[in-house]
Amino acid sequence: MFEKLFHLKENGTNVKTEITAGITSFFTMAYIIFVNPQILSAAGMDAGAVMLATCIASAIGTFLMAFLANYPFALAPGMGLNAFFAFTICGSMGYSWQAALAAVFISGCLFIIITVTGVREAIVRAIPMELKSAISVGIGFFIAFIGLKNANMLKFTIDPGKYQNFDGTIVADASPVPAFNFASASTLLAIFGLIVLAVLYVRNVKGALFIGILVTSAVGCVLQFVFGIDVGVSAPSAGISIPSLAPTFMQFTHGFGELFNFSEGVGTALLSVVSVLIALVLVDMFDTIGTLIGTATRANMLDKEGNLPRASGALLADAIATACGAVMGTSTVTTFVESASGVSEGGRTGLTSCTTAVLFLLAIIASPFLGLVPTAATAPVLIIVGVLMMASVKNINWNDFDTALPAFLTIACMPFAYSIADGIAAGFIFFTITKLFKGKAKEVHPIMYILCVLFILRFIIVM
Repeated sequence: MFEKLFHLKENGTNVKTEITAGITSFFTMAYIIFVNPQILSAAGMDAGAVMLATCIASAIGTFLMAFLANYPFALAPGMGLNAFFAFTICGSMGYSWQAALAAVFISGCLFIIITVTGVREAIVRAIPMELKSAISVGIGFFIAFIGLKNANMLKFTIDPGKYQNFDGTIVADASPVPAFNFASASTLLAIFGLIVLAVLYVRNVKGALFIGILVTSAVGCVLQFVFGIDVGVSAPSAGISIPSLAPTFMQFTHGFGELFNFSEGVGTALLSVVSVLIALVLVDMFDTIGTLIGTATRANMLDKEGNLPRASGALLADAIATACGAVMGTSTVTTFVESASGVSEGGRTGLTSCTTAVLFLLAIIASPFLGLVPTAATAPVLIIVGVLMMASVKNINWNDFDTALPAFLTIACMPFAYSIADGIAAGFIFFTITKLFKGKAKEVHPIMYILCVLFILRFIIVM
């Protein structure tokens, strides 16, 4: 049955490898089940309902990825997009969370339209191969940075100095300065996990990432429950309690009136709505495209022209998942960069995604036990995956400045801006500029010019 559905032999894999990869992907991204409700509850949403919506929407999106595209990628409400939802749309812009969900639903419908019409796939094909390689490397750095941060190896202090804005205002105590931290027990556990993974990898042990998570989690449980050393493990709560979805389900329908409230003028209302949609559409689109390209490059899934076969199915899964997520009551659902951990574990087909999706559903009743896998156990996996994704750097011609600069900015801006989309934006803009002024305008696909204008407009709008 699995062979018929997912063509395992054709993709050089087997059931055991795919299931192991799916489990690995789930554990590296399971944090979203707890983090997403924390962020969205800041907008006034019911945390229990959001947790349930997160699990269901993630499962739906990941199942769609498996059956529409047969790819080993998992989906969930995106980090960054959920913060934009809570702190920008509902915070600084003053919309209710119902209106924000309505905006997410509209963006999902727009994604479906531009995917079905082939626009999103055309965008993927318009990206130069060297920028695709840079996206893969940048995502690797981004994943590794997240891993270091989650491992608590980086601490962020506040620079007591002052700096001056362009408008002349003085801002004090606002510059975070990263530094290494090895003082906490959870950090030492993460370092232990990194050593375990390194040993497993150099010994070519099959399932190294998953085994590393299990070993590190087991040591963490012993340290916390036997020796009383806090390493971030949570004891299972008594009993199983499934929250209600009612507080958020279909609540987006109550937000359209507020979103399109023209009482203060049609122009003002439309500008506000358009600014929200541009931000949602561009960030989600390029988070997804970046993750698909970067992870597929790592897995050698791109064809000879550097394009992703069945890209339309993968993009459609992402689009439908966004709309479904809004119906359930969560922020934009997108393809997760942590999917790279499952790919690195050998996942090559939709069976990996199916495994992850099933685990998201099981997490609804097993959530009390997920705390037994601490962040310190999954963070080393992200660091290792970052290392593996560095391989694509060799495909970039560093001697050609008009390619090297945009490639470097793509790579550097992803971790520093903490955004895949912003890294892609920087690379696209400077690729177009350098080619244009070097007299190579014809080497730039027309779609790239359009995207540059949209990215610049987005930066102007959100300033």
